[in-house]
Amino acid sequence: MTDQAGRPGLTLAPGEQFRVKLLNRTADHTIIHWHGQLPPWTQDGFPWPQTPPLAPAATRAYDYVPIPGTYWMHSHQGLQEQSLMTAPLIVQDAAVLAEGRQEVVVMLHDFSFTAPDALLAGLTGQTPSAIHAMARSTENAAPAPMTVGNRMGPMQGMAHTAAGKGMGMSMSGMSMSGMSMSGMSMSGMSMDLNDINYDAFLANDRTLHDPETIQVERSGRVRLRIINAASSSQFWIDLGALTGRVVAVDGHPVVPVVGRRFPLAIAQRLDIVVDLPGAGAFPVLARLEGSRRRTGVVLATPGSRVVRIQDTGLDQMLPVDNSLETRLVARAPLAARKPDLVHRIVLGGGMKPYSWSLNGEFWPNITPLMLRKGQRVEIEMVNHSMMAHPMHLHGHAFPVVAVNGRPLNGAVRDTVLVTPMMGSVRIAFDADNPGRWALHCHNLYHMMTGMMTEVRYDGIEV
Repeated sequence: MTDQAGRPGLTLAPGEQFRVKLLNRTADHTIIHWHGQLPPWTQDGFPWPQTPPLAPAATRAYDYVPIPGTYWMHSHQGLQEQSLMTAPLIVQDAAVLAEGRQEVVVMLHDFSFTAPDALLAGLTGQTPSAIHAMARSTENAAPAPMTVGNRMGPMQGMAHTAAGKGMGMSMSGMSMSGMSMSGMSMSGMSMDLNDINYDAFLANDRTLHDPETIQVERSGRVRLRIINAASSSQFWIDLGALTGRVVAVDGHPVVPVVGRRFPLAIAQRLDIVVDLPGAGAFPVLARLEGSRRRTGVVLATPGSRVVRIQDTGLDQMLPVDNSLETRLVARAPLAARKPDLVHRIVLGGGMKPYSWSLNGEFWPNITPLMLRKGQRVEIEMVNHSMMAHPMHLHGHAFPVVAVNGRPLNGAVRDTVLVTPMMGSVRIAFDADNPGRWALHCHNLYHMMTGMMTEVRYDGIEV
C-alpha cells in the first residue's frame, strides 16, 4: 500500500481527517486495525461479531479524527500479519513539521518462507490444517463468559498451562519445525526468547544484503520513525556512530532521552531525532534480542561510500527490557487522580505445551474486564511466564505509572512490555471511549493461542 506521494502506507497532513475506504482485494476475509489510533470502537478494525471481517471484494468506510504521531496498520485476521499485511500510518503534526527535519520511516519485519499456519503448527504440535481452521475461527468468535469446564482455549485437545502455574518449561538450545526455543539465563533461571527461527529480518522490506540506502544532507537533521511491525521478534535499535534523542514513543511526545541504543518491543514505535556529523554513511540497525542477527537501513550523504554490512554482528544482544521505559517522562501526562477501578491480570503460559493465557483464561473463553465511562482505570499486569509479553490495549492511550512496583510519571503508550519471571507493569487511563476493546499480547503466536481478553464498557450490547 502506498499513499498519493508514493510513500508506503498512509501519511496524513496536520488536521486531516482519517477518511478511508478499505477494499479487500485478497482471496480471503480480512480486516485492518489502525494500531494506536483512538476511533469509535466500531471503526477500530477488530473482528468483533458487530464488525466482522471483510469478505473478498467487500469495502468498508472509516471516518474519524486521528491523533498525530507514528502509528501503523495491520491485519487483525488470523495470521495474516505474519504475511506482511502491514504498513506505516503517519499522522503529521504542524509543530513537528516546523522543525524542518527530514523524516525517515523504518518498518521492521520478521520473515519466513514457511507459511504462518505451518509456523504455528510447529510451535503447538498440531497439523497446519488444524491451525488454519483455528486461525479462521478464533478471532471471529464472540467472547464467552467463563464457566466451570469452559477454561479450554481454541486449540482443542491441547493441555493448557494455567496462569497460576505459568512457569513454562525451558527448552534452551532446542529447535524444530521452524521453532527456535533459545534460552538466556537471568539470575540462575532460563527465560525463553525468539519462538521462531526466521529466514530473514527486514527493514523497509530489505535485508542487510541489500539494504535501503536513504540519501540525507551533509550535517543533516533527521527524524527517524521506527516501527516494530514484527510478528514475534524484539529488537535493540543501534545508531552506531550517531547519538540520538528519543522524542516520542508510540506516537506520543516524551522528554528527550539521549543515547545510541534503545530497546523496541513488538508493535512499539520510537521517534528518534539525530543530527548528522558532516558527511558519510551511517547505518541504523535493528539487532534481534538474544542473537547476533540484525537488519537495518543506511543514511548516506551524497557521494559517500557505503560499505556492505554483515547481517550478523560480533556480539549477542541481551533480551529487550524496560531500561528505556523507566527513563521516559510524558510531555502531556494524564492528570493526577486516584483510580476508581483497578484490574489485575496474571500473564501465564509456556513453551510446552505452547499456550498463553491471561488470568488463566484463553480467548475466546474469557471474562471481560468491565468498566464504566468516566472512571479512572488502572490495570496491573504481572508476568508469571518465562517470556516477555508486549501488551497492547485497543482504543486507549495510557501512561505507564509503575514498572516492577516502582512508581513512574511515565510515557503515554498503546503497547508496553511486561518482562518475564514476575515482572510487572501498571498502566492508567480515563474510560472515555465506550465500546468493546481487545487487550492482548502482540506476539502474534501468543495471541493466537489464547493471550487475549476484552475490556468492555457497561451498557455495550453484545
